[in-house]
Amino acid sequence: MAEINYRNLDECASFEALASMGRPELHSLLSAGRVSACEIPITAGLSYNYAAKPVDEAVLGELQKLADEQQLIRKYRQILSGAVMNTGEGRMVLHHLCRGELAGPVTHEGKNLRDFYVEQQERFSEFAHSVHSGSVTGHGGRQIESIVQIGIGGSDLGPRALYLALLGHEHEHGGKRRRGPLLETRFISNVDPDDATLALRGLDPASTLFVLVSKSGTTQETLTNEALAVEWLQAGGVTAPRKQIVAVTSETSPLAKSSDYLDSFFIDDFIGGRYSSTSAVGGTLLSLAYGAETFGEILEGARAADRAALEPSLDANAALADALIGVYERNVLGFPATAVLPYSQALIRFPAHLQQLDMESNGKQVNRDGKPIAYQTGPIIFGEPGTNGQHSFYQLLHQGTTIVPLQFVGFSESQCDRDVVFEGSSSQQKLTANLAAQIVAFSLGRQSDNPNKNFPGGRPSSVICGDRLTPAALGALLAHFENKVMFQGLAWNINSFDQEGVQLGKVLAKDVLQGNFSDPVLEAYAKLLGAT
Repeated sequence: MAEINYRNLDECASFEALASMGRPELHSLLSAGRVSACEIPITAGLSYNYAAKPVDEAVLGELQKLADEQQLIRKYRQILSGAVMNTGEGRMVLHHLCRGELAGPVTHEGKNLRDFYVEQQERFSEFAHSVHSGSVTGHGGRQIESIVQIGIGGSDLGPRALYLALLGHEHEHGGKRRRGPLLETRFISNVDPDDATLALRGLDPASTLFVLVSKSGTTQETLTNEALAVEWLQAGGVTAPRKQIVAVTSETSPLAKSSDYLDSFFIDDFIGGRYSSTSAVGGTLLSLAYGAETFGEILEGARAADRAALEPSLDANAALADALIGVYERNVLGFPATAVLPYSQALIRFPAHLQQLDMESNGKQVNRDGKPIAYQTGPIIFGEPGTNGQHSFYQLLHQGTTIVPLQFVGFSESQCDRDVVFEGSSSQQKLTANLAAQIVAFSLGRQSDNPNKNFPGGRPSSVICGDRLTPAALGALLAHFENKVMFQGLAWNINSFDQEGVQLGKVLAKDVLQGNFSDPVLEAYAKLLGAT
C-alpha cells in the first residue's frame, strides 16, 4: 500500500485542475430531476442534498480525485486507529472512539481507551439513574429537582445545543412516555456574573446539582463560576456545597484529586472541547436531563454517521461530499463565509456550536508542520433558525454584494405534534414551504425591471433533511458536521484539533488581573473598562 503523504492543497494536481476548469452556472444546472439525483444518505433518516450547489459532473469528478490525492479516507482511518493527528500538541484525536470502535483497539500507556470511555459512560449513566431514583439526594435528603452545567466553550456550546434540541422530543423513561427533560436544566458559561445570577434564579439550593466541566481543572471562567455557585449554595443553607457538585475533568487535573466533590467523571487530552459532546462532557448532563437511554440513541446515530464517513466515494459519503464542495466554494469560487440555517426551532443553538466547531478547528494560517500556507482555510460561520433569519440578515444574502453559501437543515415533521391550520395550511407546512421557497429564491432568483426588486440568484445552498429530529438523527447530524470539518482540515493540510488562537487573550487577561502591565496600551484599556 502506498505511503500516506501530507501535502498542501495548492500542491495537488487535482486542485490545479479545479482552479482552471470552467465554473458551472447554478441557474442552468438546477432542475427538478437534479433535486432527486443529488441526494446522499447520512444515516438515521437524514440525507444531504447538494442539488443547489454549483458543481457538475466534471467538478465532482475532480473533487473525487482531490479526495483520493489527499488520501482523506486513509487519514480518517489513521485518526480512528489512534495515530498522532493533533501535531501541534502531539496527541491522538479520539472523539469518534466515544461512539464506538471502527478501526480496532486504541491503547495508550497500556490502557485500552475504548474500554476507558465505556467505563465512564457506564459510571455517569448509573449516576444519572441514582439521581432519578432518589438514591442520590441534595441537602437534607431533598430529591434532586434541577441541574446546572458550569462550563465554557466546548464544555457548554455542544451540550447546550443538544439539550435544547431534545426539549420537544417524546422519550421513554421508567416505562412511561414523556416529553421534555426529567430535571430542570440550566447552563452557566459566561464569567459575567449576570449569567450565573439569571441561571440560578428560581432554583432551590437544597435540590440543585451542579455539573462542573473543565478538562484542565484550571479554566478561569469555570472556576470563578464554581465559586459563585458554592457561595449560592452556602447562602441557601447547604452545609457541604461541593457534595452537590460532580466534576467532569481529566484524571490528572486538580479537580480529580479533590474528594470534596460528590463524584468525578473523566475525559482525556485526546478529546478536544468542541468535539466532546459525545463524551462525559455532554453525556453526564444529557443522561441526567433525558436519561441514559436517550443519550445512548445519540451515540448510535453518531456512530452510524462515523461509519458512513468511511465510504471512499463522494456519491456515498455525505460528509466527504459536503466537505469538498465547501473546499471548492472557498478556494476556487472564493466565497468567504457559510451560513448555517436550520428550519427547526429545536436547533436554535446548533449554529453557535458549529461556529466554534468549524472556526476553532480550521481557522489556521499554517499547515500541520507549522509552515505558512498560501490559500484560504476555514470560512466564517454564522446562522440563525428559520424563519427568524428571513426577517433579519437574508436581505444581504439575497441582494448583497457578497455571495454566502448556505447550509439548510429541515424536517417534514415537528417534534411536539401540536399545530394549527391557519389560512389553509399548518404551521409546519408553512415552515417547510418557506424552506423550499428560500432554496429556489437564492439559487434561481427572479428578474425585475425594478432594480430594487431584482434577485440575481446564483446563491448556492445545500439542505440536510429528514422526517423528524430524533436523538439518533441529532447524533448523526452532529457527527456529519464534525466529519465535514475534519475532512476539510485534512484537505487543507492543517491541524484541526488544536486551538492556540484562544490562548493569547487569556494570557493578557491574567496579566491585567495580576496588575502586570508590560504594555501601556493594555493598561490604558484596562483602566478605560474598569478592570483595575
